[in-house]
Amino acid sequence: MTEARKGATRRADISPELLAQLNAGTVSTATLAESLAIDFATLLAAAVPDIPPEAITLVREMAGAGITRRMETVGELLLRHLTLDRLAEVAEHPADTVRGWACYVVGRAPKLKLPARLHLIRPLADDHHFAVREWAWLALRPHLAANVPYAVKLLTTWTASPSASLRRFAVESLRPRGVWCAHIEALKANPQLALPLLEPLKSDPAPYVQDAVANWLNDAAKSQPHWVRQLCARWQKESPTAATTRICTRALRNLR
Repeated sequence: MTEARKGATRRADISPELLAQLNAGTVSTATLAESLAIDFATLLAAAVPDIPPEAITLVREMAGAGITRRMETVGELLLRHLTLDRLAEVAEHPADTVRGWACYVVGRAPKLKLPARLHLIRPLADDHHFAVREWAWLALRPHLAANVPYAVKLLTTWTASPSASLRRFAVESLRPRGVWCAHIEALKANPQLALPLLEPLKSDPAPYVQDAVANWLNDAAKSQPHWVRQLCARWQKESPTAATTRICTRALRNLR
């Protein structure tokens, strides 16, 4: 087995050779710093050689924008050029950033019903690379937030998946406050709407999932601290496991 590359934590530590590989899409990123260093225009031209030149120009002109906005823009451009019929060309690309663009192709596709959108994002939500998994929930979050009860109903089945990544997606995608994304006001006001997702995971064996549940409750505690305290107290009585204790300890970390 090849040992995982440690990766650069600063742009200045990325060698010219590694940057060239990242821009060519021949190597995956290992850190956020490496993701931020990629020249999207160069990578797009390498990954999709028949993309129109005007698309490359637009991406190059957006080099100073935030990474989420640039991911959305490339996803929209790829949707117009490839359509969903050629989604696999980017969804199965070796470069994690290109697969991240595929998430936004799914997210930006018009007229897709939520079940179909979740079906398309599922392999990307279960990707082996941490960054792709993040882009997957970020790309679908607006659609999930648009109808929280329906999204919860559809994602409840994901909480029973053998994949920790898919169980984690079910919770992370609907965090009340989240990171790099808009808040979901319905869940800030009524966190109990998400109980069908949270309850099955209250003693999940995977720390990756435990952290997601704890962070979800930590978000909720900023608006509904009493509800979170009560829920954690009940969970610790019903499920006196190390996993539940870890979740509740982390969930209550900012409450006095």
